[in-house]
Amino acid sequence: MGSGAGLSPDLFSPSFLPETDTVVTEEAAVRAPSGRSLHVTPLVREGDMVAKGDAVACLRHAPDVCFVAPIAGQVARLSLLPGRKLSEIVLFREPDGAVRQHDPGQADATAGLRRLMQGAGLWPWLRRRPFGGMPAHDEKPSAIFVMAADTRPFAPDPRQAIAGREEDFSRGLAALLRLTEGPVIVCQQAGAPLFDRGADDGRIRTITRGARHPQASAGICIHHFFPAGLDAPVWDIHAEDAAALGTLLDTGELPMQRLVHIAGAGLRDARTVWTHPGADLRQLTQRVVAPGPHQLISGSPLDGHLSRWLAPRHRQITVLPRETVHSRPHWLVSALTQSAGAKPAIPTAALSKAFGGALPAAPFIRALSAGDDETAMKLGVLSLLEEDLALADYVLSETGQLTAQLRGMLARIRTEFDA
Repeated sequence: MGSGAGLSPDLFSPSFLPETDTVVTEEAAVRAPSGRSLHVTPLVREGDMVAKGDAVACLRHAPDVCFVAPIAGQVARLSLLPGRKLSEIVLFREPDGAVRQHDPGQADATAGLRRLMQGAGLWPWLRRRPFGGMPAHDEKPSAIFVMAADTRPFAPDPRQAIAGREEDFSRGLAALLRLTEGPVIVCQQAGAPLFDRGADDGRIRTITRGARHPQASAGICIHHFFPAGLDAPVWDIHAEDAAALGTLLDTGELPMQRLVHIAGAGLRDARTVWTHPGADLRQLTQRVVAPGPHQLISGSPLDGHLSRWLAPRHRQITVLPRETVHSRPHWLVSALTQSAGAKPAIPTAALSKAFGGALPAAPFIRALSAGDDETAMKLGVLSLLEEDLALADYVLSETGQLTAQLRGMLARIRTEFDA
């Protein structure tokens, strides 16, 4: 969101309810992960029946990378943007539908592991830095971060998501090791280790992060412990998805179950549910939303976006009261009271903490504002995405333009790098 509407200072720690119902929504959507728009080839038509886990689309220039159905059902609508870019594929649930099975034996070789992950639909759950989006089908990362901590407001605890799945989690970590020659770094909060170390040659590391946001933000962790570079991409993946990879390798089925926390000022009661990617936010909130107009946000109130569907990587739903539209002041009053330029960002302790202590706030903001790509790269911009600066934008309030400036800078650097 960036505006931080509805937030209060006591919200910046993970919270969840112990009661966890399982909800499979009657409608679901397959959408592309955040990042560059993706040119796809649809593999289904409207009216087709699909099993859970069936491929419904693939990348046009990398057909091994598939997008799969999160539920079994009928294809209700297939929406593509100009250039055959994926918008959404909407499914109607079929309660007795089948489940797609894969052959985990093909993952004995590293190339086979990649094909399995890409064909089963797990590849879009990975995210690369710099620039964001999912990795190229043949990309080799310098390191992989497994996020077993989440400090965003209303975030569910990843420990709860993988409780009882320690063997699957360890198996997933071992598989991730095969995708990189560098380390696999597990970010967790203080407590017992989440995996059995086994014979990993010391390449699986554990780092402990604090409980205040953004100390467990993926970009802040990457910048602090293994910075990304133009020729040294770094991936991150949620711990629950790493456990799903372990299950896929064991059973041949990719779990679509996902722990999601629903909270916000627009609810009567917060709740935690097991659901699936692409779930219908309206159905998930219909019994707990407070009377009156409201807005549904996929993600946290800091970095989420208005949506009807749960985004591929999100594990939060935020419901906020819809803000009333205030009448705009007369243009002369605006001219006399507002500056035409952006207001300066004044360094404060809160602003420094909003960068997790990993970046010098004032020089970094100055480089972003001035479009100084070289300085920003030296300070660590290549490890960051919009979600990593969302709290800083909230601290800056109306002067906050950091996420837009960051996206503009990353787009410019990428254009020059690809040239």
